[in-house]
Amino acid sequence: MSNSLLHHPSSYRDPSGFIFEKEAVLYRQVNISFKDHFDHFIQSGCYQELVKKKFLIPHEIIAENLTGSGDQYVTIRPERVEWISYPYEWCFAMLKDAALLTLQLVKESLSFDMILKDATPYNIQWHKGELVFIDTLSFEKYEEAPWIAYRQFCESFLGPLLIMHYSKKQLPELMLAWPDGIPLLIVSSLLPKRSRFSLYTYLHIHLHAKYSLKKKGENATVKNFSKQKLLNLIASLESLIHRLKIPVQGSTWSGYYEEASGRQDYLEQKKKITRDWIKGMNEVKTAADLGANKGEFSKLLAAENIPVVAADFDPYCIHELYSSLKTAGERNILPLVLDLGKPSPAIGVNNEERSSFITRSKFDLLLALALIHHLAIGKNIPFEMVADLFRRMGKQLIIEFIPKEDDKIKLLLSRKKDIYPGYNEVNFIKAFGKYFSIIDKKIIPGSGRILFLMQRHEE
Repeated sequence: MSNSLLHHPSSYRDPSGFIFEKEAVLYRQVNISFKDHFDHFIQSGCYQELVKKKFLIPHEIIAENLTGSGDQYVTIRPERVEWISYPYEWCFAMLKDAALLTLQLVKESLSFDMILKDATPYNIQWHKGELVFIDTLSFEKYEEAPWIAYRQFCESFLGPLLIMHYSKKQLPELMLAWPDGIPLLIVSSLLPKRSRFSLYTYLHIHLHAKYSLKKKGENATVKNFSKQKLLNLIASLESLIHRLKIPVQGSTWSGYYEEASGRQDYLEQKKKITRDWIKGMNEVKTAADLGANKGEFSKLLAAENIPVVAADFDPYCIHELYSSLKTAGERNILPLVLDLGKPSPAIGVNNEERSSFITRSKFDLLLALALIHHLAIGKNIPFEMVADLFRRMGKQLIIEFIPKEDDKIKLLLSRKKDIYPGYNEVNFIKAFGKYFSIIDKKIIPGSGRILFLMQRHEE
C-alpha cells in the first residue's frame, strides 16, 4: 500500500475489505473475496432500499484502485460521518435505539436474500441527526442457517440493556469494561433470578449462556433453520427490547435549570450574552457543550445551524436530552455521556482501534458553562490542567467563572475541606492565559458570575 494512504486502525478484522484515508478523504476497499456478496447487495436493490430509508450510509463508487492492491475489487467513498461516538458514551435510550436498528436491518436485508453478518454497536452512528449503519460490508448473501451474529447481538446489545433494565441504573461504562460485548455467562450471573421468568430473557440469555458452555463439536449445526424461524427469532428480540426501560428519576444535576431559572434572571442573561457572542463569530462549523446538562445552551448553537456535541457526566440528563431531541426532531445535537475527569480513553489494538474523546475533539468552539468549579473543586483538577484540556479540544472558548463566594461553591465545600486558597479569578486568568487570549468578559447581572470569551493562541 502506498505510503500516502492511511489504513484506519479500527478496520483490520474483516477480510472482506477495509477503511483507509487518502488526502483526508475516507474510502472503503472491497476485496475480491467479497465480490459476489457486494454485487448481490447492489444488484438486488438492498443497498438502494436501505439508503432510501436512511438506515445505511450512502456511498459513491470510485473507478480507480487507490491502494494499488491486487486484492481490490472495487473502492467506494462513503458519506463521511463527522463525529464518531462509541457505545460507552451513549445513554440507555441510545443503545436501545441502536439495537432496534440492527434488528430492523436484519429484517430489511432478508427480504433481498441478504443477512447482517455483524451485530456490533460500533457499526452504528448518529449522522445529521439520524441513526445510521456505517459498515457496507456487513451484508452478505443469505443462506438458510441460524443468524451468525446472534451471540454478538446478545452480548453487545441485549445483555447490557437487560442489566440496566433490571438494575434500574444507567451504566454506559459497562461497554467500556467489555468493549466487545459482555460474555453471556457474566450477563446471566448479573441478572436477578426473577429474570428467568421472562421467557425471552431466559431463552436469549440464560439458556443461550448454558449452551455456550458446550465444547466445540458438542453443539451440532442446527438444521432446517428456515427464514421464517429467523424472522421469529428477530421478532422475539424486538419484543423483549421494546419492553426494556429505565425509570424516570432525578439525579444530582437533573434539576439544575429549574434551580438556576429561579435566581432572578440569571439564566436568561447568560443565554443573551452567549447568544450574542455566538452570532458574532465567524467560521464556527463544529462545537461542543461540555457539562451540557439538558442542553439549553446546546440548543443556542443548534439554532445557528452549528452541529454540537452535548456532553455531560450525568447519564440521566443525557437520557432526557436525547429523548427530547427525538421528540423535537432536532438534527444538530449529539448528546453523549462524558466525565471530563476521566474522558473516554484510547482502547483496542495498540490503543488505536478506538480513539480517545480528546483525540476526536477538534472543535471550533467549546462551551464550558457552570463547569469550572466542579472540575477545580469537585474533582481537584488545577486550573492549568483544565486549560490544557480545553486548548486540545477547541479553538474558541466560552467559559463561566464561578467565584468562591457563590452558593454552589459553598455547597461543594460543605462536604469537604477547603484546600483551595488558589481558587480565584486572578489565578484562573493566569492559567488560561497560557493557552488563550481573552476577547471579551462580562459579569452576569445579579449573580457575580463571569463569562469569558477566549481565543486559543496560534500554535
